[in-house]
Amino acid sequence: TGKLLIDLKGHKGYISTVQFRKKKKKVVTASGDTTVKIWDAVTGKLLLDLKEHFAQVNTVQFSPDGTKIVTASEDRIAMIWDAATGKLLKKLIGHKSPVHSAMFSPDGTKIITASYDRTAKVWDAVTGILLFDLKGHTDDVNAAEFSPDGKMIVTASGDKTAKAWDAATG
Repeated sequence: TGKLLIDLKGHKGYISTVQFRKKKKKVVTASGDTTVKIWDAVTGKLLLDLKEHFAQVNTVQFSPDGTKIVTASEDRIAMIWDAATGKLLKKLIGHKSPVHSAMFSPDGTKIITASYDRTAKVWDAVTGILLFDLKGHTDDVNAAEFSPDGKMIVTASGDKTAKAWDAATG
């Protein structure tokens, strides 16, 4: 019907991204105000307010099982959070420029980050250890995503190319 069901208010800056977690009826939002918020998707109640980033948060995503959240920020850091408690689990530090996107692999064991430093990085989603870099773009890497089977990664860049990579080795 297009009827407004809930109005999620609480960020002090624009909202850059949002994701819905249907199974747990939650919504996660990320903002230019440096925060990430988790909401009850039925009532609109704010459940958690995550405040570790110190610059605009560009991306937020639930893990496939919904137990974790990954965020990417202009502060050059991606972070892994416990989705139930909001506890910061790991900081993924290694990019030299803002991190534009971060996402989990389909099985939830890896995370891919894309940065304006012209690289993408693959991380272990449990330990936070950097597994390998994807280098070869000559401009910002704006996005990176795993294939549905998790065997490939595709990156998109300001250099007018998209590149496909082996997700096991780069």
